Amino acid sequence: MHRKASTCVTRTTSAAAGAVATAATSVAAAAVAASVIFSPAVDASSRMEGVHADLQRAVQLNQITEEQAARFEAKLAGRILNEV
Repeated sequence: MHRKASTCVTRTTSAAAGAVATAATSVAAAAVAASVIFSPAVDASSRMEGVHADLQRAVQLNQITEEQAARFEAKLAGRILNEV
């Protein structure tokens, strides 16, 4: 009987820890979303600098090729610069 009780406590503790981790992730995601929404709008050139830096980092991490980065940056440049 004692073994069943400790197994139940272990499962309950694991479930509670999972729920806390999920809640913390949700709070962090909400904080990031709020910071994006309430941050001042940046101009197109600043946005393009950020896009370029992000894409170069992705190339360094071998997540995309240089050719893919160049094509995607050109596509985004068309969209971002046409918004202005």
